[in-house]
Amino acid sequence: MKKDDIIQMKIEDFSTEGLGIGHAEGMAVFVKDTVIGDEIRAKIIKTKKTYAYGRLMEVLQASPDRVEPVCPVARQCGGCQLQAMDYQAQLRFKQNKVRSNLMRIGGFGEELLDRIMGPVIGMEEPFHYRNKAQFPIGTDREGRLVAGFYAGRTHSIIDNHDCALGIKENRQILEMILEHMRSHGISAYDEASGKGLVRHVMIRSGFRTGQIMVCLILNGRKLPAQEELVRKLSGLPGVVGITLNINQDKTNVILGRETRLLWGQEYIEDYIGDVKYQISPLSFYQVNPVQTEKLYGTALEYAALQGNETVWDLYCGIGTISLFLAQKAGKVYGVEIVPEAIDDARRNASLNHFENTEFYVGKAEEVLPEKYEKEGITADVIVIDPPRKGCEEAVLDTMVRMAPDRIVYVSCDSATLARDLKYLCGHGYELKRVRATDMFPMSVHVETVALLTRKSQ
Repeated sequence: MKKDDIIQMKIEDFSTEGLGIGHAEGMAVFVKDTVIGDEIRAKIIKTKKTYAYGRLMEVLQASPDRVEPVCPVARQCGGCQLQAMDYQAQLRFKQNKVRSNLMRIGGFGEELLDRIMGPVIGMEEPFHYRNKAQFPIGTDREGRLVAGFYAGRTHSIIDNHDCALGIKENRQILEMILEHMRSHGISAYDEASGKGLVRHVMIRSGFRTGQIMVCLILNGRKLPAQEELVRKLSGLPGVVGITLNINQDKTNVILGRETRLLWGQEYIEDYIGDVKYQISPLSFYQVNPVQTEKLYGTALEYAALQGNETVWDLYCGIGTISLFLAQKAGKVYGVEIVPEAIDDARRNASLNHFENTEFYVGKAEEVLPEKYEKEGITADVIVIDPPRKGCEEAVLDTMVRMAPDRIVYVSCDSATLARDLKYLCGHGYELKRVRATDMFPMSVHVETVALLTRKSQ
C-alpha cells in the first residue's frame, strides 16, 4: 500500500482520537469522519510500516448507526468525533471500550465483568451540555475576523459561533465581542508571528444559577474602548462578571497567570447536588454538570460512607469530589498539585460550612507517603481521580500499604484505569463494581468509576 492508493474497506472500530479503523491489504487504516459499520472508499494519505491513514472519499454503504450531524461544520471541526453516530450506538461503543480495556489490559474475565459492570450512564439530551467554551479568535485568508474551534489536529480556526455542545448565550456574547473588534480595528492574535491582541474568549456558565462569566484573553494588558464593551456585555442577561486574562507568552497555552476583574464579580457560582462551588476563570471544574452529579453520585455510593470514616481524595482539584464526600464522611483530606486549586477548595469548603475537610498542596505521590509514614494518618476510604496518565506507582504502593477498606477510582482513561486496577488487584484488592458515565457525548471520551475492596474482608 502506498500514498494516493484508493481502497475499499469496512470500519470496525475507533481509535482513541475518534478515527475509524478498518483493514486493507493486511494493514490497519485510520479514516476520519467514519462510523463503525460503514463500507467506505478512502484515499491513502500517509503510510507507516504496519498501518496507514486515509481520507474518506465516499460512503458506499452507511452503517445502520450513521445519522446526520446536528452541527453544519461537524466534519471540519475537531471538537466532536462522533456526531455522525447515533447516540445509543455511542453509548454501546463506550461501554465496550471500557470493558475491552479491562479485559485486555487489566486481565479481568468476561464472567466477572458480566457480574459487576453496570450499564453506561448516558444523557437524555446529549447536546448543549458544556458549561465552558473557549473560542480562539483569528482571521481567515481574506483577513476577516473569525472565532470558533480548531480543526482536528491543527490550529486552523473553523468559524462557528453556535456550538451544538455549548449554551445558547455563547453566540450573542461572541458576536458582540467580534463586532466591537471590527468597530475599533482591534487585531486578533496570530500564533505564527506572536502579534495581535485578542487570543481567546472564554465563557463559563452556571447551569443551576444561570450566572455567566466572560473572560477576554489578551496578548496585552488593555483592550481599546474597553469600557464600552464592558458596558454592553454587562447588560446581557445572566452576565455577572467580566474578566481580562493576560497572556503575552508565545505559546499555545490558552490562559496566562494574571487575571484582572473588569466588572462584577471574579467568579460564578454553581451547584453539584447540594454543594455550592465558586468557579473562577482559572478553576478546573467539570464541563458537564448534569453528568458530573451522576458521576460523583456513583463515587459516593461506592464509598458507602457511614459518617465516621477518614477519606483521602487524591488529585482533588478545587475540591469537587472532596466536598461531595464530606457530606457523609467523618474527615476528608484532599491533595492537589495546583496551589490556586487548593485555595478554591478551601474557599468552597468554607462556603458550604464544611469543617471536616483539610487540603494539601503537592504531588499525591509525595504528600500521601509523607502523611502516612511521618504523621501516621491512615484512611478508611481513598478516592482517586488522576489525570489521563493514571497513578504513579508510588501512589498505588502507598495506598496498598495504608490498606483502606475501599478504594474508589474515578478515571478519564479506561486504559490507564485497567493498568492501575491490575496492580491493585495484584496487591490485596478485589474489583467489586465498575460503571461508566458519558461525560462527553459526541466525543470518544468516557469516565469510569471502579470500586475495590480489601480481599481480607
